[in-house]
Amino acid sequence: MLKLVYFKMRALAEAPQLLLTYCGVDYEYCMSWDHFGDAWANVKPSISFQQLPILEVEDGTQICQSVAILQYIENLGGIKINDPVKAAEAMAILQSAQELFAPLNPTVNFAIGQNFKDKKDSMRTNLKSRFSDLARYLDKHEGRYFIDNIPRAAEFACFHHLDLSRLLDPELLNGFPRLIKFVKDIEDIESVSKYLKSRPKLVDVGIQPKLVINGTEHPTGVNKT
Repeated sequence: MLKLVYFKMRALAEAPQLLLTYCGVDYEYCMSWDHFGDAWANVKPSISFQQLPILEVEDGTQICQSVAILQYIENLGGIKINDPVKAAEAMAILQSAQELFAPLNPTVNFAIGQNFKDKKDSMRTNLKSRFSDLARYLDKHEGRYFIDNIPRAAEFACFHHLDLSRLLDPELLNGFPRLIKFVKDIEDIESVSKYLKSRPKLVDVGIQPKLVINGTEHPTGVNKT
């Protein structure tokens, strides 16, 4: 079985989990300390590129970097785009989505108090600009999603960041009806809907962020609790 190794946060491992779920691929989500049997600070120097997530396949090969992981899952799920032009367009969208990672993901997962408020205010204009770009691109092709009617890596990466933005500010998407429809279309996929309802809940954002795992609240971070 595939193993997706990451931490206690809703960030770079989320799009891979959504894509794995959509493709019906069995996998195990592993916390870094459980998978490696040691604290991340001790393990980090031995990991390729010294960062997570990694996707470990059945023969032990570790696939690093989020985009590479997502591409592998697309291939595994049989939903790779064969048209080279459309594949390049999808990659451009995926890369644009990944650029939303900072400072959105760190802020939602870790920032508290006035620091959270300041970061939220400082990124609002840029987020709205990027959201406008994504909304405009959704209208470029016919179909429910960016390229056609099949959600792939680009769609799930975009969905993750749009979804996370609602924890930053629930009103951020209000001016983008096309993005609201896009988010709903993703959420309405049966397998994805089940995953979203069962995944660890991220609570107390901006106050003291925690993930509720198996009914127990754990502070977000890279250390075992």
